[in-house]
Amino acid sequence: MNETAAPSPAARSSDHAAILEATRHWLTRAVIGLNLCPFAKSVHVKNQIRYVISEATELEGVLTDLERELRTLAEADPAEIDTTLLILPHALADFADFNDATWFAERLVQQLRLEGTLQVASFHPDYQFDGTAPDDIENYTNRAPYPILHLLREASIERAVEAFPDAADIYERNQETLRKLGRDGWREWMSKRD
Repeated sequence: MNETAAPSPAARSSDHAAILEATRHWLTRAVIGLNLCPFAKSVHVKNQIRYVISEATELEGVLTDLERELRTLAEADPAEIDTTLLILPHALADFADFNDATWFAERLVQQLRLEGTLQVASFHPDYQFDGTAPDDIENYTNRAPYPILHLLREASIERAVEAFPDAADIYERNQETLRKLGRDGWREWMSKRD
């Protein structure tokens, strides 16, 4: 009989610390450092980002955790929690599976009657935009160290868009930023610690 012992609380805590450190590094170096999202710095500085590490290994568990976090964010004071990063280090490693799961995430938002209140954005280590090759640098705008479902408040997005008049140009500007940086430049940029 081949049994695998569950990780000890100390090992799990160490794993969680490493996962959080990698996620925060990505957020500060890529998302904020390259200004891929001009709205991220404010919630980061104000400590309004909720980081949640899911222990789910299958889609069903991911959706259970997502439902809990959608409800938590909807009920939370925006001054305390404005956005949530649901980090999935043990599930949906295959990008095609992750991409399929985003459909279920959107359906869950509808089923909870949160459409127009909350939305879900997605990031993945192998993120690939439709019509691109896997190694195209443009894909790195949505590449993160782990699969991540980013829960956002629609009202916060609307306020941010009002404050940033060229919000519609963010996608193109991000792609241009990464084209100029290139894959070697990206690796060098991300290798630096703040």
